[in-house]
Amino acid sequence: MRDELVARLVQRNETLRALGCQLYEVGTNSEQPDTVFVVEIWDSAEAHSASLRDPHVAAAIAEARHLLNGHFGGFRFEVSGSPLRDG
Repeated sequence: MRDELVARLVQRNETLRALGCQLYEVGTNSEQPDTVFVVEIWDSAEAHSASLRDPHVAAAIAEARHLLNGHFGGFRFEVSGSPLRDG
């Protein structure tokens, strides 16, 4: 079901940008074929938390929930900068 999940996650969604999402990248890795990797950068932790209460985001999560196994990894960090942009 990995490919179905990826297809859902990469559907265009301008709501995320309006809610403060700066980056949302989805990828896979042949060494972990059952894993979908997502990198998100938000204006703030508060913006991310608020996005989860948005009706459109909540509906998208609900539609994809049956494709998830319930195991979520990852970590949080504060972005210090990037060589690809100013500031």
